[in-house]
Amino acid sequence: MFIQTESTPNPATLKFLPGQTVLETGTADFLSAEAAGKSPLARRIFAVDGVQAVFFGTDFVTVTKAEAVQWDHIKPAILGAIMEHFQSGEPVLEGPQEAAGHAEHEDGPDSRIVNQIKVLLDTRVRPAVAQDGGDITFHGYENGIVYLHMQGACAGCPSSTLTLKMGIENLLRHYIPEVVEVRPVAA
Repeated sequence: MFIQTESTPNPATLKFLPGQTVLETGTADFLSAEAAGKSPLARRIFAVDGVQAVFFGTDFVTVTKAEAVQWDHIKPAILGAIMEHFQSGEPVLEGPQEAAGHAEHEDGPDSRIVNQIKVLLDTRVRPAVAQDGGDITFHGYENGIVYLHMQGACAGCPSSTLTLKMGIENLLRHYIPEVVEVRPVAA
């Protein structure tokens, strides 16, 4: 098994590409070892000293390290953990998988706007941030303000504010005049 690695815009996060499907649908975000209970793969990665967060996409794993730790010191152990997991035959997630995303449609006074926002996020934004090892999920719309949550390599990335303001906000405002601002939310 050959696992490729790619840097991300977040220097604390690396993207690992195992060359096979990680999740069939959606994403999974683990912000601590305690949160990794339902994932044998995430538990293996968190067993490596210095790992702070683990994120799964359809064909990648992103790992965020502690600031004091150097990639040269933990990357081989993370590669080993990923390889060991895929050779074990265990599932990536135990139990039913909940897909992240925005497929459901909204009802209510802003339903048309919310549905347009979700379509743009799913078709234009999420594929682009997945290439950088992350994801963005919709958390609400109120009085012209769109609330989004950044995950994986996007969470804590030095350029995430620029991505939100200059990229996503401009895109949404261009296609949906009712949108006036995009704001990040915590998990």
